[in-house]
Amino acid sequence: MAQLHLQKKVAVLGLGITGLASVNFLLAQGYAVSVFDTRQAPPGEDKLAPDVELIKGPLCGESLSAFTLIVSSPGIALATPALQFAIQFGCEVIGDIELFARMLKTKAYQHAKCVTITGSNGKSTVTSLLGEMAINSGVKVAVGGNIGIPALDLLSPDIDLYILELSSFQLETTYSLNADIATILNLSEDHLDRYDSYQHYIDTKHRIYEQAKIVLFNSEDSLTFVRDEMKMAKSFAFHDADYHIISDTNNSHYLTKGEQKLLAVTQLKLSGKHNWLNALAAIALGDAVDLKLQAMLTTLTTYTGLEHRCEFVAQHLGVRWINDSKATNIGATQAALQGLSETISGEVHLILGGEGKGADFTDLSPFLTQVKGTICCFGADAIKINAANPQSIIVADLSAAIIEIASTVNAGDLVILSPACASLDMYPNFMARGEHFKTLVNHLILGEK
Repeated sequence: MAQLHLQKKVAVLGLGITGLASVNFLLAQGYAVSVFDTRQAPPGEDKLAPDVELIKGPLCGESLSAFTLIVSSPGIALATPALQFAIQFGCEVIGDIELFARMLKTKAYQHAKCVTITGSNGKSTVTSLLGEMAINSGVKVAVGGNIGIPALDLLSPDIDLYILELSSFQLETTYSLNADIATILNLSEDHLDRYDSYQHYIDTKHRIYEQAKIVLFNSEDSLTFVRDEMKMAKSFAFHDADYHIISDTNNSHYLTKGEQKLLAVTQLKLSGKHNWLNALAAIALGDAVDLKLQAMLTTLTTYTGLEHRCEFVAQHLGVRWINDSKATNIGATQAALQGLSETISGEVHLILGGEGKGADFTDLSPFLTQVKGTICCFGADAIKINAANPQSIIVADLSAAIIEIASTVNAGDLVILSPACASLDMYPNFMARGEHFKTLVNHLILGEK
């Protein structure tokens, strides 16, 4: 275990599923663990081993500085004053992904390949899709990180491929993840309530490229471009990339690798043009870790996507209702509008709102001018959204938005919840918001009890 460079006594900041995974991992390696959490009833407290010290309340820099190693949960920013105090005293601060990275260098795990995926939007879809491709290729794969299972809980000597979705929060405290291939799918403004500038957010995302053997970038998004010209790089995009879309004389579109047509986009189960790019990215990543091409293409013809991501809810009187609650930033909503608007004969109606995380909603205006139907906004930043987009209507809540839009729709129209905001002003998470939307559609539109 010397390669982990761990100290005997370690502080873990923040419980929840990631913090608990860190605690259990460290205990299994023989380390004494103290947990710090600002909450009086932190999730996972009942699952802590009895010999783990739990300190509740505001973080104290002097207390943390007694530890030489601190494992911080992603929700705690490095800029937190208590952490900065500890860092000034020489404390090393890492996250669970860094623990995972160090374990991959040990003898029991160094045979395994690792794919890391980030981006402002689409990363969960690409991560999940690539996992299905690996399964269908007969590979022993583990999928997690920022989606589903914490990375440390995935570790097993039997696994041959790890596929990790990584957030900017996780990348802040990751230093030595030598991925076989790493990608930034796209970048748009997000989490400006955490970072002091958009550039700071971009720079944090770019940490995923560090020490990666191959990088995959979006050749139509310059913010994802590789800064180190010595890196081996592959690209994907609609045009002018290693993996791209080509059209024939009949205006049929194909996923393409180089000059090789791979699959007609009409065979994709995923809807929306933005998912063409997600499919290309998944194929490129799979190629880099030697997944079987035919297995990947077959997966694309059956994979229907994840809940709350442009998820079909219902069709009633010719009107389609779509749940895109996972669209927690402006870029995600832009992608949804671009991807779905071409699939309908009528108008798009949009429901926006929640916590904007410091976003500039005027950036959404060019896309909203293309929305010919009703635009309803609700939640903490409804007034800001309305000020930037005066054609929108402020409503009290999700129920009111559905009722308002239902009175204006016609056959051929599409109604989409794509909030461009976080959900925490009114819901525990984006999943709860999406489930509420689906329940309301079933009740208010379909008339179900």
